[in-house]
Amino acid sequence: FSVKPERGLSPVDVAERLALYGPNSLGEANDKTALDILINQFKNLLTLILLGAALLSYLFGDSAEGSAILVVVVFNAAVGYWAESKAARAMVALRQLGRATTRVRRDGQVHIVPADDVVPGDIILLEAGDIVTADMRLTEASMLQSDESLLTGESLPVDKQTHLPDASLPLGDHSARQVMLFKGTAVTRGTAVAVVTATGRSTELGGIADITDKAHAGTSPLEYRLEKLSEQLLLAVLVLTVLLTLSGIWVGRDALVMVKTGVALAVAAIPEGLPIVATLALARGMWKLAERNALIEKLSAVETLGSVNIILTDKTGTLTENRMTATTLLTPDSDDNQLGQANATARRALRVCALCYTGSSAQHLNDPTEKAMVDAASAYGNKTEDTELSHPRVKEISFDPAVRMMATVHGGQDTLLVAIKGAPEAIMAKAALMAGPNGYTAFDDAAKQHWHSLTEKLARKGLRVLALAEKSLTDITADPFDGMTFLGIIGLEDPPRKDAADAVTAAHAAGVRVIMATGDNAITGTNIAEAVGITKAGAAKVMEGSALDTPAASSPAQRAKLLDADIFARMSPKQKLDLIDLHQQNGAVVAMTGDGVNDAPALKKADVGIAMGIRGTDVAKEAAAMILRDDAFASIVVAIQQGRVVFANIRKFVIYLLSCNLSEVLVVSTAVLLGLPLPLLPLQILFLNLVTDVFPALALGFGKGDNEILHRPPRPRSEGLLQPRHWQAIAAYSVLITAAVLAAYFWALRQPTAPEGYANTVAFFTLALAQLWHIFNMRSRRASLVNNQITGNIFVWGALVLCLIIMATAHHWPLVAGVLHLAPLDRKACAVILLASLLPLGLGQVGKMFRIGRKN
Repeated sequence: FSVKPERGLSPVDVAERLALYGPNSLGEANDKTALDILINQFKNLLTLILLGAALLSYLFGDSAEGSAILVVVVFNAAVGYWAESKAARAMVALRQLGRATTRVRRDGQVHIVPADDVVPGDIILLEAGDIVTADMRLTEASMLQSDESLLTGESLPVDKQTHLPDASLPLGDHSARQVMLFKGTAVTRGTAVAVVTATGRSTELGGIADITDKAHAGTSPLEYRLEKLSEQLLLAVLVLTVLLTLSGIWVGRDALVMVKTGVALAVAAIPEGLPIVATLALARGMWKLAERNALIEKLSAVETLGSVNIILTDKTGTLTENRMTATTLLTPDSDDNQLGQANATARRALRVCALCYTGSSAQHLNDPTEKAMVDAASAYGNKTEDTELSHPRVKEISFDPAVRMMATVHGGQDTLLVAIKGAPEAIMAKAALMAGPNGYTAFDDAAKQHWHSLTEKLARKGLRVLALAEKSLTDITADPFDGMTFLGIIGLEDPPRKDAADAVTAAHAAGVRVIMATGDNAITGTNIAEAVGITKAGAAKVMEGSALDTPAASSPAQRAKLLDADIFARMSPKQKLDLIDLHQQNGAVVAMTGDGVNDAPALKKADVGIAMGIRGTDVAKEAAAMILRDDAFASIVVAIQQGRVVFANIRKFVIYLLSCNLSEVLVVSTAVLLGLPLPLLPLQILFLNLVTDVFPALALGFGKGDNEILHRPPRPRSEGLLQPRHWQAIAAYSVLITAAVLAAYFWALRQPTAPEGYANTVAFFTLALAQLWHIFNMRSRRASLVNNQITGNIFVWGALVLCLIIMATAHHWPLVAGVLHLAPLDRKACAVILLASLLPLGLGQVGKMFRIGRKN
């Protein structure tokens, strides 16, 4: 590939190869094209029925009505196409926000670039937690392992090295994979430098066609429920319209008029735009969350967020500033803070801080704890660069949650130096010696007890405490931890975020319980938990993560104790997984935060997995349903609020649409059963369906929600879109609208001097206005009559103005008025229309006043 690993490609090389090989992408195979979206608009059964009605009109010689129906079909398709394509573009744009990045060496400098921009020959730098973004050949590797289950189905990580085995061996052979990393796999341990050998469709992953088919989110539960609701309503209305059509023909009505009326009623009764409007509402909710630093990766997560009743949260960076600063260093030379002092043991401890970190460069550290320790070493000891030059790194032993320590091995003149850091209790358990002013002394039980008490003292102050140790080796394969020398402990401060306490209070007010699951010790966790309000001072219910591993955890008493705990300390990723399962079995809907490679199973297990955008690994982000771009707990509460708002908005416009559409069916059905002339003609019904359905429904879907939504308990997981009380409301609203329209229609029929079509026109405009004013009945019962989530929605006012303009144009434009058979209206008719159309709104508001105090 004509590249030197120490320099990488030049910008000119990258541009040429990007043009030659194309972007490093598998393509968006499942993303709908514009033609696919357009064709989808005509796959709807109701649209096909409308096209059939248009054909019948042409066959019976009514070309004007046939053309009008086609206009309606085209308008429906245009609105559907606009909504669906907008949602599709939103999803593509959102995926771009969360797209993986890669550290690449180009022109001698390390850059972070989008994965799509990687080209063959690029020099890639990798460490634990990174997603491999292309196929690549290893040039350097330290303790490297990769999870390749995506390609091979093998669950265990694969060891990697740089020597080349037989190149003719197949991919499934272990030795053939030792020198390669493959696109889509994950680095689970160690560090590496590699040269890209294949990108995009040329990779091993690109050759597996069905992988990309599974890479996109399917239909969300909410969308599925809406589709089922539409299907059920369609069946019911088809039966009703067939009976209505046959009844009309039986009593002597014109057969063609009754057939077209039946078709129009079927279309009017079914809110065929529900899935489109719902998808658009969900997509807009995702954008609103993205503006508040919560990036939704899976559409269904927006809905699920509204049901979350437990947040299982990490401490560092989520509840705290994630801005660690070393404040205390205690060594055996002195129990006083020795940061800035020049005694020998303190200098050795700071040398460990400078050398022992994950990755290949201290300048590119992402972990705030490691960065704080490196900064302390540079500030109070020697510069990190000088320390690294005098002690070049030979090997890294990555942090292992099982042993809770990590180490780096460095070359020396005669022996190897091992720099070690980790949990104090883990290091104290393995240390054999203790450094001091008079050389080495045995690290006996009395000394360990003394240092344990100092650790607890610092932890009670809210400090994160790590122990530091070192060891000399002559054999690089020897155990780096056994028999090490204890150098002291370092305390780092990470204060609570300023917005964390308010966010926790808001979560509690919303009926959402907050549980801390931290890798730190119980004292540090409790200190932060009390500071942000997860638990009251002195009332914390704390358990060690190890309690989840014991056989007693399955007993009813122990399960109850685990379920009641507020804080879990020293949690391993597996224990987080067990804790999520425990709460889910108890009926909870759990959101869980995570950032590490090993958090991925728990993030997938949670109902809403939440990855950290700043310190989270690519593996965690891929597994999560949501990514916090600012790592802030407050963003989780905002996401829960938005999830509730989206669901409430969708419920509102479903109730609105169904009550409006049912009123149309009832108006015509009642008139037919009473032997009266048809109050609404087929084209009038279709016109109403467009004007009063599409724009007001979209406006309701874009509402901000009411201010009390976070003061209500979470929605139960099993709760459907519509409850019995909602069906009762739909029936009541539709009856009110029907009664108002028929009353105006009866009045118009009794006017002796009225022109032809006068009564139909009165019924048409009464129904149209009644449905438009009906949008104000969608306010919450407890909301103010004047100042509420509907009146405060600018989109509602925009929809009303637009609909009124369209209706006025229809009445005064002779061409449209002729097609719709609209007659001129006098002042008396206008007054009756206005009064009758306002009656359903007034009675609806009175009904809400009487029901205040009952379940909302």
